[in-house]
Amino acid sequence: MTLHAALKPLQKALATATAEDVQKALKVIAPDAVIHMCHPFGDIDATDVYDTLYAPLMDAMPDLERRDMVTLTNVTPEGETWVGCMGNYMGTMLRPWLDIPPTGHLTHMRYHEFFRIEEGRVTQAQIIWDIPEVMMQASAWPMAPQLGKYLATPAPMTQDGLVAEGDGTATMDHVIAMLTDLCKYPSNPDPAVMQLETYWHPRSNWYGPAGIGTGRGIAGFRNWHQIPFLKAMPDRKLDALGDLMSHWFAQGDYVCETGWPNMRLTVSAGEWMGLAPAGREILMRSLDFWRVEDGLIRENWVLVDLLDVYRQLGVDVFARMREFNKARNLGPITLPEGEFT
Repeated sequence: MTLHAALKPLQKALATATAEDVQKALKVIAPDAVIHMCHPFGDIDATDVYDTLYAPLMDAMPDLERRDMVTLTNVTPEGETWVGCMGNYMGTMLRPWLDIPPTGHLTHMRYHEFFRIEEGRVTQAQIIWDIPEVMMQASAWPMAPQLGKYLATPAPMTQDGLVAEGDGTATMDHVIAMLTDLCKYPSNPDPAVMQLETYWHPRSNWYGPAGIGTGRGIAGFRNWHQIPFLKAMPDRKLDALGDLMSHWFAQGDYVCETGWPNMRLTVSAGEWMGLAPAGREILMRSLDFWRVEDGLIRENWVLVDLLDVYRQLGVDVFARMREFNKARNLGPITLPEGEFT
């Protein structure tokens, strides 16, 4: 029995989601499991997962399907068994969801979902859905435009994200060394101390969350994410170097990290995502996947609970979105069958 076998029924049920199949498959979650969900959901009871998460999403997208693109599983250094999944929920958005207007078109929403498995059942989950991505597709994003490119996040270039195997120790060591060097700046004011060229492939893709966007190569990573991020929060502290708790595991050329939270930062200067410096410390949840190729990071999928970051800074994105969309029709959309007349 492989370590991720417990989740296979749920993955299969969500691939072509129906209420009966999904509810049955969700029994893999232990009744006392801890379910950490991104904002606005927060922590939810295990028995409420269907009614709180999937029933409303399936109502908005009746043809909902789940497309896994990376699944990793292994035992962490602390001896816990975890499964990490990255992919897209997709479906035709015919009704509002979280007050996001329907579009009548195919809609995608990236997910990073991590599950701790004990005795064949899920006992903890840490999940970020890229809800801002849905807002953007509905032309309902109420905040500043993102700097990086907007796109439907692709699967790994190698198309092997579902069959990764082998010892991932070298991959994990490479990524942790990269993060260690990143954190040497700005206490050492020379950006060269981060040694990005030592760790990142010159044609790397950094797939950031909607609100930040995707960057291509080291220049794209620096300009569209790293520079504004570090200018605004120069004191950032990562799990690997601090007292926050993350879970790391790897297979072959892939490694992933989940933490709830795993970064501590003070928004003290500069401007990030259009936010003025608030001088306020925040905790950040970031769930990440990396793929290493020929000893360099070629692809990095990153989801940050940005809506929770806004919440901590006193910005209610959903309230602003409702104001932004007051003049729009939020009723359901009925599509004709498409007969020729």
